[in-house]
Amino acid sequence: MSDIIWKEPVAGFEFEPEAISVTKEFQTEKLEACGLETDTLQGYVDASFFIAIGIHAGIKNGISAEGNVNMLTGLVQHRPVLLDEPLIVKGIISKVIDVPRGQTITTDVWFEDEAGNRAISAARMSLKPGIPKSSSEGGGAGKRPAPVIEDTKVLTRYESYALSPEMVKAYSSEGNSIHYEMTAANKAGFRAPIIGGGMGVHYLIHTLYQHHKAKTFDLSIYFRRPIFWDDQFVVAARPWKSMALLGKKDKVLSEARINNLE
Repeated sequence: MSDIIWKEPVAGFEFEPEAISVTKEFQTEKLEACGLETDTLQGYVDASFFIAIGIHAGIKNGISAEGNVNMLTGLVQHRPVLLDEPLIVKGIISKVIDVPRGQTITTDVWFEDEAGNRAISAARMSLKPGIPKSSSEGGGAGKRPAPVIEDTKVLTRYESYALSPEMVKAYSSEGNSIHYEMTAANKAGFRAPIIGGGMGVHYLIHTLYQHHKAKTFDLSIYFRRPIFWDDQFVVAARPWKSMALLGKKDKVLSEARINNLE
């Protein structure tokens, strides 16, 4: 990545379209790093992968992800995507807002098939830390969206997971070292590396695929608290209206509103 010319993110910046696909070997390697099985997918791609692919599309277009923290993602599966299926990733930065801790960047990313139809949409908002600024947005990273889950006691508990540094390093890819280097994580104010938002979404999607054979879905996913590379959590849901990763004392780490499921 040393030959990339980095650009400041500005609203209206468009990515150059790029051909991509998710191979069976890649999916198996990364899901096994998460401690997840692949049998439930039956030859299709876990849509969670398109979150990171979209971020890396931005990196290739000169928009650095180093030190950035994913705040929320809208993940829509318009239809299931086959392993090795060729898609075109496109994207545009729709909004850049100054906040006390730096900037929030909203990016619309989508994946089209050979017919030009959308298969996946993966819009996101991330925090780009910077010199503290005055802002009317409120809070360190702007106004906090209202919680999806008000009472964790009503949730049904499913699988529990324990992360390890080895798992997180095996899953992570180059581009944002707060996910795999202690020094970078500490510099960003974290006690240890944190997982990427997309890695956490795999656990939500895995439970969704296991218990609801959805072919299409529309999720609004909020990353509420950092998930460290040695954390433990449980997947919980209010079937099938919302889902969450719950940490110690039932703290909501990530949560998803299920807008549509078919």
